Amino acid sequence: MTTTTATTTTAWRAGPYDCALRTGRGPLFLRRHDGWLLPLEIERWCMAPDSADRSVLDRCLGTVLDIGCGPGRLVSALAAEGRRALGIDISPEAVARTLRLGGSALCRSVFEPLPAEGRWDTALLIDGNVGIGGDPAALLCRLRQVVSSSGRLLAECAPVDVDECCEVRVDDGRGGRGAPFPWARVGTRALSAHARSAGWRVSERWSLEGRTFLSLVPQSSVVARP
Repeated sequence: MTTTTATTTTAWRAGPYDCALRTGRGPLFLRRHDGWLLPLEIERWCMAPDSADRSVLDRCLGTVLDIGCGPGRLVSALAAEGRRALGIDISPEAVARTLRLGGSALCRSVFEPLPAEGRWDTALLIDGNVGIGGDPAALLCRLRQVVSSSGRLLAECAPVDVDECCEVRVDDGRGGRGAPFPWARVGTRALSAHARSAGWRVSERWSLEGRTFLSLVPQSSVVARP
């Protein structure tokens, strides 16, 4: 595990995030060093999938890996339909909640060895998880190693035209803060560009309930960088 991955893991396992998952309630934010706050939709994450989530689930093919599965609403919904799905998250509380909902999950970073690498039919980066690691290009390159050559990656974009990598903390708005870690936000245009450089191409774009998603498939004859 790299130093960056270890720092991020510690940040998400500590204090405010796990507390919010236990209760299913916020407020919870990502706080940038300049005080800017990005609200995290804990209540929505802990509810059943909404219509926008369903639009993602309807596009899942074969085996599904949900990266940063959080409290497990997507994994458990797939499991309830008899689909083969696995969630990974670096928060033990997130994994525990996913298991309680009937989903399968492992406490693991996407940058660590994963089961069935190179054989997943669908991977998910939903709820801002394209920001994991603070380097979208590196994350997308990593997922070229995880998803099969005929598979797909379904990713949610930021709702604004942004391409930002920064350091943030989990913040509960009441004085509780986690350790700093790298994060990224990318809009549709930026994610499309990062995807091309990492060996993906955009096969579909759609929006629903104010959220925007891209379906990415591997470019033919392109091998991801190590």
